[in-house]
Amino acid sequence: MRWLACVIWLAAGAAGTPKANAPSVVSPNIILITLDTTRADRMGFLGSKRGLTPNLDALAHQSTVFTRAYAQAPLTTVSHATILTGTYPQFHQVLDFTYPLAKDLPYAPDILRAHGYRTAAFLGSLVLDAGVGAPGFDRGFDTYDSHFEAEDFSRGGHAQGGEFSAGRRPGAEVVARALAWLKQHPEGPFFLWVHLYDAHDPYQPPEPYKTKYAAEPYDGGIAYEDSVVGTLLQQLKARGLYDGATIAVMADHGESLGAHGEDTHGIFLYDETIRVPLLIKLPGASATGNPSTGKRIETRVELADVMPTMLQAAGVEVPAVVQGESLLGLMKAAAGDGAADLWRDRAAYAQSDYPHAFGWSALQSLRTGKYLYVQAPRRELYDEAADPKSEHNLATEMKAVADTVGDRLETFRQKTSSKREAPRMSEDPAAQAKLAALGYAMSTTVPKAGSNGQEADPKDNIEAIKGMRRVSFLMKIRRYDGAIRLLQQLIAKDASIPILYYELGDCYVDLRQYDKAVAALRKAVELAPTFAMARLDLGKVLMQVKDFAAAVPELERVAADLPRTDKTRLLLANAYIHTGRMPEAIAQCNQVLEASPDDYAANVLLGRALVLSGDAAAAVPKLKKASALQPNLPEPHTLLADAYVKLGQKTEAERERAEAESLGAGDEE
Repeated sequence: MRWLACVIWLAAGAAGTPKANAPSVVSPNIILITLDTTRADRMGFLGSKRGLTPNLDALAHQSTVFTRAYAQAPLTTVSHATILTGTYPQFHQVLDFTYPLAKDLPYAPDILRAHGYRTAAFLGSLVLDAGVGAPGFDRGFDTYDSHFEAEDFSRGGHAQGGEFSAGRRPGAEVVARALAWLKQHPEGPFFLWVHLYDAHDPYQPPEPYKTKYAAEPYDGGIAYEDSVVGTLLQQLKARGLYDGATIAVMADHGESLGAHGEDTHGIFLYDETIRVPLLIKLPGASATGNPSTGKRIETRVELADVMPTMLQAAGVEVPAVVQGESLLGLMKAAAGDGAADLWRDRAAYAQSDYPHAFGWSALQSLRTGKYLYVQAPRRELYDEAADPKSEHNLATEMKAVADTVGDRLETFRQKTSSKREAPRMSEDPAAQAKLAALGYAMSTTVPKAGSNGQEADPKDNIEAIKGMRRVSFLMKIRRYDGAIRLLQQLIAKDASIPILYYELGDCYVDLRQYDKAVAALRKAVELAPTFAMARLDLGKVLMQVKDFAAAVPELERVAADLPRTDKTRLLLANAYIHTGRMPEAIAQCNQVLEASPDDYAANVLLGRALVLSGDAAAAVPKLKKASALQPNLPEPHTLLADAYVKLGQKTEAERERAEAESLGAGDEE
């Protein structure tokens, strides 16, 4: 049985909507547009007077607008997992970046493809790249355009210093790619997902939006993304694809913009990040008398409801495991037929696990009646009718109400949580480095208890994130001394946050103060033993200072935790060579070569290890292959000369030595 009984119970006696049967309809094209980091209060169709969204406002006139729609998490991957599976975070268990989407979850593109749909996704950021921040999200897609291999993922963003920082595409490019796909696949039905990242920090809209909104660059990003949505809609109309399509537009979450001390998003669950724009246009919206056209629904709905709505609109049966409710009945109901009463006072749930990256407690929230309740080490209760900005915590003075809503939240979580074993977060350092370039903390930290024995409360520590954003900026402009001073100040206030020590170690590495870097990185690993990036960097620095014996156990731990990380295995092989452990070095190289036989570094290291272990004959073919892979590098020839000497082949040794010298052997010394 689905979780609907829980919703009925939460709704204080209101009736719940039954599971809808799939209607008999011609399969419409479905277009899902997700606007990253876009606040509801910037939408003209939701009352904004800023004039940022003329194209979305025009679409809203032919759509159903949901004025009280709520995300289930303030983080991109978590929220999109809910949008596309119709399940809550505690069920789909994508709780942060790099958590894999389980193969047995209901997934809209997979289901639609099984019903004859062509499926394609065009994404504006690597956070949704299936090889980086969102493993498993490409399931069911014929085309999943999310690769950013050509980007520079250093702290400075694009090597050319362009308008957009590393790992993101401007919306115009995303839409152009989507339109090119549509041109190549004109036959329907299709499911097309377009993800726009232009409102995400750092707020850098292109001209003319950059100049026009110089004082409000976040607004400029929204105005720009509205313009590219307009381009997409215009082209759909020009190609005859607009009127017959289901078009769903929503934000995955909002942006705090300083509210409650949070500059961006990811931590808190207040309206600034959880209330989102949501509108859905059904086929034939321009037809006279269509009850869904121009309709405004004031009852609470959730992003978990989008997936079952899309499926039902396509005539596809909604899997029983889906936890959201189709909104189609609400959208099509005639005025006064009582359909909205079935949803009256529906609760809306959200959670945030991202605070774990800083060693803080996760948060959960429930909106029910007139209250917003936040489960935290110091719980919160707000009367949203009287206090829409959630500034006056009533949890102490209204203890009975807080207890009641808190119990409801816990019951809801128990009813909607998965019984599967929780998946493990990927700790691939390469993926973590790319996400770090976008400003996201990536660690797997066990929350620390405060002085009162409870986990640290994010609202008591939010200033640390502001400081870390300043640190990131200082490092981008290479002001490492300033970054170090600020990090030391943050550590003096709270010495339990491992990422502070990681960043400190990074600063010292850039300044080539390796002894200090080792101390800082050791502290990061001590606080967070599963912090793979910190442990890998510690191993690298120990290699740099030639403390190979100390580097070995650090790199062994990373290689064990991340068995498919070839670069780590090669670092470990090098450390084994320097500590005289040739069999282990050979084993590491062979593991890499099994998957990547043309890996230059693996062939060179294996050749070196074989020469040093006394098996020069076996080394020769590996070193010859390395020289063929990189013909302008001297190292393979130097090692080949050593191998031929051991084999007594003087002529060949002299030839290779001469070749190495001609390629610059010894120049680096």
